[in-house]
Amino acid sequence: MATLLHLDSSAFHEPSVSRAVTATFRKEWESQHPNGTVIYRDLAEDPLPHLTADGVIGATAPASTHTPAQAEAAALRNSLIEELEAADAILIGTPMYNFTIPSALKAWLDQVIVVGRTAGEGGSVAGKPVTVVAARGGGYGPGTPRESYEFLTTYLEKALTGLMALEVDFIIPELTLARTVPEMAPLIDAADASRAQAHEEARAKAKALAARLAA
Repeated sequence: MATLLHLDSSAFHEPSVSRAVTATFRKEWESQHPNGTVIYRDLAEDPLPHLTADGVIGATAPASTHTPAQAEAAALRNSLIEELEAADAILIGTPMYNFTIPSALKAWLDQVIVVGRTAGEGGSVAGKPVTVVAARGGGYGPGTPRESYEFLTTYLEKALTGLMALEVDFIIPELTLARTVPEMAPLIDAADASRAQAHEEARAKAKALAARLAA
C-alpha cells in the first residue's frame, strides 16, 4: 500500500486552516488506504534545526572525513531524506507568514534538498506528487492589490519543481483572517466559501491521487 508523508508547519493548532484542510486530505487518503502508512511530522511542534556548515559538509564530504558534529548533521539529513524517498505522495500544510513560508518549513526544505541526491538531474524523488495546502490570511490572487507580495506558492513551486522535480498541486484557502480582523468583516462570506472549497478540493484530490497510485 502507498505511503503518505504528511507535514504541517502552522504555529497554531486552533484555529489553523492549513491544518484543518490537510486533516481532511489525510482522512480521505486513509479511507482509500486503510492498510497504508502515514509518516507525520509537525514541523512547528517538533522543529528541525536550521542547516549549518556541518550539515552542508556532512552531506557532501566522505564519511571518513566527518567530525562528530558533521556525522550527526549528516545522519539527520539522511533520515529526513529517507522519509521523503520512502513516500509515494507528500502532503504539506503551510500558512503564509510575512508573505512567504514559515521558517520551520524552510528548515525542512534546506535539510532534504541535496544536489546529487534529491535535487538535480535524475534526483531520487523526481516525479513524486506533492499536494500543498497554502493558507493565506488575505487575498493574493491574480489581479488583487497584493498579488506581487505572494512569495508562498511562487517560492514552493520553484523549490519543489525546479530543484527536486516534484509534481506539485496547490490547494489555496484565502482570507483566513476575515473572522478575526474587524476590517475584513465584509469578506467573511468569501472566506467561508474559500475554506469550504479547499476542503472539497482536499477530499477530491486525495481520492484521485489514491486511485492513481493504486492503478
